[in-house]
Amino acid sequence: MNWYAFDNGKSIGQRGSESGSIIRDEEHGDGARITLERGGQTAPFAITCGIYGWMVHTRFFGAESEAQVEFESMRAELSRIMSTIPLAADPEVGSKSGAVSESISEFVERFP
Repeated sequence: MNWYAFDNGKSIGQRGSESGSIIRDEEHGDGARITLERGGQTAPFAITCGIYGWMVHTRFFGAESEAQVEFESMRAELSRIMSTIPLAADPEVGSKSGAVSESISEFVERFP
């Protein structure tokens, strides 16, 4: 998998999108990000993820152990989706993009 620390780890401890403190923050080289926060406004833990230009999705958790397990599961599924995104020059970009949209919908249903 092509994941690495977002911004060379400089975001750790910073305020995240859910107003919590970022404790994990990773980016995929092909254009995705997943962030775990502690102590946000809505819940004790939140995971926000996105595929650049496609989607953003946030989940909330009461326990860090559950959030850490889900972070790993979500990251793996984001990698799978990333591998299906076609290049703009692909002659089948339209039909392949439809399949990506379907995979994203399934991701949101699997990780509500």
